[in-house]
Amino acid sequence: MPSVLFVCVENSCRSQMAESYARQLAGEGWIVSSAGSHPSREIHPRAISFMQEEGIDLSGQRSKGLGEVSSISWDAVVTMGCGDACPHVAARRRLDWDLPDPKNLSDSEFRAIRDEIRRRVGLLFRELSGPAAKS
Repeated sequence: MPSVLFVCVENSCRSQMAESYARQLAGEGWIVSSAGSHPSREIHPRAISFMQEEGIDLSGQRSKGLGEVSSISWDAVVTMGCGDACPHVAARRRLDWDLPDPKNLSDSEFRAIRDEIRRRVGLLFRELSGPAAKS
């Protein structure tokens, strides 16, 4: 069963957006999750608002810590600009998307981060779902 985990510091913006886009792309049987190294326990209101523009409702989500997600060896773990604040999580493949936390950025900058996350998640899923991933 393919699996992907997105990790940022608070699990309130970037990793939540990535998880939501990934869930849209994931086929049946995928494990998709997100977590934070220091979770805020709530989704940032701007993330909820800007994802609503994409037709994605984050209002029922909650910020969670790494101890609250499965301890499996993930196929891919994507950290999102948290550097040393993101502890090591077992994975076959590790990526670091050095993306700034958008919560204090302008609306247009926040949307640009959201759109870049959508683009990168799409590329990741094409890689994970491709012929080489099935062998």
